[in-house]
Amino acid sequence: MGAMKSMQMGVIGALFLSVASSVSIVICNKALMTNLGFPFATTLTSWHLMVTYCTLHVAYKLNFFENKPIDTKTVVLFGLLNGISIGLLNLSLGFNSIGFYQMTKLAIIPFTVLLETLFLNKKFSRKIKFSLFLLLVGVGIASITDLQLNFVGSVLSLLAIATTCVGQILTNTIQKRLNVTSTQLLYQSAPFQAAILFVSGPFVDKYLTRLNVFSFHYSPIVVGFITLSCLIAVSVNFSTFLVIGKTSPVTYQVLGHLKTCLVLAFGYTLLHDPFTPRNIAGILIAVLGMLLYSYFCSVASKSKQSSSESAFIGKDRDTTPLLSQEKENHEAKKLDKHSPV
Repeated sequence: MGAMKSMQMGVIGALFLSVASSVSIVICNKALMTNLGFPFATTLTSWHLMVTYCTLHVAYKLNFFENKPIDTKTVVLFGLLNGISIGLLNLSLGFNSIGFYQMTKLAIIPFTVLLETLFLNKKFSRKIKFSLFLLLVGVGIASITDLQLNFVGSVLSLLAIATTCVGQILTNTIQKRLNVTSTQLLYQSAPFQAAILFVSGPFVDKYLTRLNVFSFHYSPIVVGFITLSCLIAVSVNFSTFLVIGKTSPVTYQVLGHLKTCLVLAFGYTLLHDPFTPRNIAGILIAVLGMLLYSYFCSVASKSKQSSSESAFIGKDRDTTPLLSQEKENHEAKKLDKHSPV
């Protein structure tokens, strides 16, 4: 029971860290990009990953965690896949309307459920599917304002959905099958994610913004916000791997939509963004979906735990008399062998 309680506290801590750091970085990046005019999202992400790797390397040198070797091919492909998915999401935003981009992000949950059902034989109950449907409807109502389709944007969105889903499923699968921690996996994969974004980032950003990241005027306040964004990103990247490893890719996506609702609420409260009854209704439906998802997952987890415990007790009851009986038979044979005829 103590171990179970400790595990639950670890999951709650990881979820809280993920929400707090993600909302913080969105507010920081919004100030950096909207108010200070720094539009280079892909290049900024590569800097985030570089700072994350450097921070983890210092932590490793100070013996905060042990490095567990992972197959080089696995790490390289995993890192490149995650880097490509980030680049594709940014390109999708550049080629599509904001509404269609939000639809792309919403599509990640059902696509993840489909992949895990087909390839990992994972079962999702009707109640969990219903709660996910409510969540997606709520976030859609709250955040989608316009839908403009084009062929290139649609292809980029499909590729972004596929790479993001596969990357997040692998994040969970690698940690569990290779028995590595989120820190160990992030430490080994971050350099490859950073490398592909560092090389491609300036080209992607120039194509999307028509501006050159190297000719931008870096004032002290811009540098300060970039530094703050990179420091918060360490917590974001760490908590992302931690949450996916401790829960599942679907739960991480549900958490991501909670962040969307919180960002909308903070935008209205702190930045005085426009807020309509439609936004409020969408957020309330999404929160209801999240609460139902959490409840149904909790019930399923307890049911699974109790069934495994009862199976263990049943097994214990079955095996103990058998062992006793074998021992009695053995003693009887010994007595027969040594008794006089």
